[in-house]
Amino acid sequence: MILIVDSGSTKCDWIAVDNNGNQLLEKIRTKGLNPAILPQKKLKKTIKKSTELKKHKDSVTHVYFYGAGCGTPNARTLLKVVLQEFFVNAHVEVSEDTLAAVYSTINTKDEAAVVCILGTGSNCSYYDGEKLHQRVDSLGFTLMDDASGNYYGKQLIKDYYYNKMPEHLKVAFAEKYNLEADYIKYNLYKQPNPNAYLANFAEFMFLNKESDYIVDIIKSGFREFTRNMIMQYKEELKTVPVHFAGSIAFFSQDEIREVAKEFNFTVGNFIRRPIEGLVKYHIKNLS
Repeated sequence: MILIVDSGSTKCDWIAVDNNGNQLLEKIRTKGLNPAILPQKKLKKTIKKSTELKKHKDSVTHVYFYGAGCGTPNARTLLKVVLQEFFVNAHVEVSEDTLAAVYSTINTKDEAAVVCILGTGSNCSYYDGEKLHQRVDSLGFTLMDDASGNYYGKQLIKDYYYNKMPEHLKVAFAEKYNLEADYIKYNLYKQPNPNAYLANFAEFMFLNKESDYIVDIIKSGFREFTRNMIMQYKEELKTVPVHFAGSIAFFSQDEIREVAKEFNFTVGNFIRRPIEGLVKYHIKNLS
């Protein structure tokens, strides 16, 4: 049994296939496994909580894991140890989520492209058809993650508290979420995964996209992401498209295309969940 795994900070999708590419189980979902945020104990607990994974763990021969927070050697090693301890008979490979975005969005295996992730977090890299090139090391949601779910969630909460949100949206926002200051601070500073907590608020944007205020927020955040991340690849952008993976990108396609015209780069493919593309890639190339 081969497990192909795509993990963000919020959720983690596991798909099991055999050597011929046939899916063996229904997709398994757990909470996200981000080794840059979660301690080893929490990572282990999250995996062990899945009855399906426990039931089949000894039958797993390979684990191909792609995840948020796996961009540094220490984080990859930490998660690999956790996975190896659980799947004792398996060969385990841990890669950053950017590589999953590449494999799921490119049209051919050797296609060159700039590939962006806009989900709970955000990232951007250049794939030359063989290797991944990252010009900015992500420092996570506190300092970076422009145009991500947690970025927009933070912006919405700040605008609510700074009285910058239109009144009718303030009312709707307060009806949908618990906005008590103590509750927000408790989730940000005393609970795990504050980035995922913030990202939950981003859904509000897509329920209210008829508002100019919301459209302006989306475009403003993406402009910042473009300046800081996409424009790291100015030369490459002259000849390659920019692909996007993640829910924020998927539901912001119109705004992304408008900003792309401002910065004069070509928009390529959008995919909401990279896991489907990952399965196809592995079946074709690694089985």
